[in-house]
Amino acid sequence: MNKQMFEVMQRREELLARIALQRGQIAHIASSCKTPLAFADRGWAAVRLLRSMPMLVTGVMALLVARKQGLMGLLRGGWLLWEGYSFFTAFSAKLSSRKSDTSKITQEPRA
Repeated sequence: MNKQMFEVMQRREELLARIALQRGQIAHIASSCKTPLAFADRGWAAVRLLRSMPMLVTGVMALLVARKQGLMGLLRGGWLLWEGYSFFTAFSAKLSSRKSDTSKITQEPRA
């Protein structure tokens, strides 16, 4: 192997070692930025969601302005609606299951 080829190979090894060191440094920097970037990404996704539903945002803002109780009153009202809905669905499921049970009992086999 001639001297020039040896110098090229030695330079290549030095560059590869430098590249490996820089990759390690970049990985360390990226790992420290991972949490803030994930938080920013979630925030940006929330902004896109709100921008895709302008009528929903407008309705919620109108409710907040119209209600004297503010956000807590709105949350309390939403909670009451949710509880009422849950009760109604459970009650209607009970009624529908009772109705199907009684219909089986009242039907007599024909001879």
